[in-house]
Amino acid sequence: MAINNTGKIFKAVSSQAVLTEQSDLRQYLTGLSTSFGYVLSDKNGSTFYTDPRYLEMAENVLANTGINVKLFKEPLKKILEPYDEVAIPLSRTLYESWKSLSDMNLKIVDSTPAFESAMAVKEQEETALIKEACKIADKAFVALLGKIKEGMSENEVAAELEYLMRRYGATGTSFDTIVAFGENSSVPHHETGYTKLKFGDIILIDFGCKYGGYCSDCTRTFLFGDDGKHQEFKTAYGHVLNAHMLAKEKIVEGVSGKQADAFARDYLRGYNLDGYFTHTLGHGIGINIHERPYLSPKSEEILKNNMVFSDEPGVYFAGKFGIRIEDTVMLSDGHAESLTNSDKKLTVL
Repeated sequence: MAINNTGKIFKAVSSQAVLTEQSDLRQYLTGLSTSFGYVLSDKNGSTFYTDPRYLEMAENVLANTGINVKLFKEPLKKILEPYDEVAIPLSRTLYESWKSLSDMNLKIVDSTPAFESAMAVKEQEETALIKEACKIADKAFVALLGKIKEGMSENEVAAELEYLMRRYGATGTSFDTIVAFGENSSVPHHETGYTKLKFGDIILIDFGCKYGGYCSDCTRTFLFGDDGKHQEFKTAYGHVLNAHMLAKEKIVEGVSGKQADAFARDYLRGYNLDGYFTHTLGHGIGINIHERPYLSPKSEEILKNNMVFSDEPGVYFAGKFGIRIEDTVMLSDGHAESLTNSDKKLTVL
């Protein structure tokens, strides 16, 4: 989907020009996903420079956006000759790129804060894409449950889920799908492998897909059969679910990321589980699977309407089991609403 966010970023940056090379930031500016290119913005407008692989597509897609399209054939130094200063995202720029600009005697301004602030609060077109990515993830997960069989490997379950997400319209995954069986679930970011599923196993699946360049993120934890040996797991699951729901209920516009994290963490502390909650409550979701805002014990960022983020409390007992319950959540009309909506009550297949 073609968009034009170049003016928004240019206005937010005090510089003669804004030069953007990073693929995700270029996508935010133009809506185009390409492996190469530069977007250059100044007071006269914006130009997307690309190579022959993307030229025709860019010309067609950006025809009515106000973004000019040109073949990148002149050295960057030549393109930047009219300017005394240029803004680039310093935290995302390799030293070699920074050095080449510095050697041109250009004053360098940091565009990172402008991008982070703008990308944290979603436009209507962006939320529509995220909502569709969430619907696809939900639909694929529900379809997956009926296909999980004893003897399947973690890798096979992940492959089936990824196939289903693509079948239902996703263009790819938001990140490498995590499938963890049994005690593997105690590792929050377990590397999906070849462990075979057995009756009575806990299953944790962390997954998400992309639609129109935007991500969804969801985690569900459940049982493959009930062998009567999971009372501790069931009790902990109930507390994690309560923490998840409590955080969603209490997160409103104007609270900080630190306060949001505390809603879940303080609840778990009441049951001596906070020491097993080893990550933060959430992170922003958009073009990137991790972006602002951050819901963590150190985050003073104030949550605003149209921010999209995860609500994902979890507890992890080394060598035994782990539980994470995660939804993609959006602040709308001052309150948090789930965009992923597959059932969160404890499921036993």
